Amino acid sequence: MNKDLLKSIGTVIAGILITVIFSNGTDFVLEWLGVFPAIGQAEFDAWMFILAIIYRTIYSATAGYLVAALAPNRPMRHVIILGIIGTIAATLGVLASISKGFVVWYPIVLAVLAFPSVWVGGKMNVTAKQSLTPEEVT
Repeated sequence: MNKDLLKSIGTVIAGILITVIFSNGTDFVLEWLGVFPAIGQAEFDAWMFILAIIYRTIYSATAGYLVAALAPNRPMRHVIILGIIGTIAATLGVLASISKGFVVWYPIVLAVLAFPSVWVGGKMNVTAKQSLTPEEVT
């Protein structure tokens, strides 16, 4: 394997880890603070799902931004791969929710937003790089 391929794989894995660690970490902190109930102990209100959608979307966009920044070449290709992986993972979450009889609209919204949020983050990075003058880059 060449060096760029390994860096590309590592870049996409970093994007996955950023999304998973920050999303689950925020869930844990909000549960610990008593903002969210413990899983299975109480019903979640709609505002809790909306809050989770907001911060998960921000984390996905952040992951897209960082993946574009870390990519050894073709940053948007890396971002698209991350978006596809995120969409597949979120779709599996929808299927798991349906099979367990949980609220279905929340994972559907996450699945729908997975790709666009990552793409927007990546595009923000690429656009920011293009707007820099050569003196600002160095």
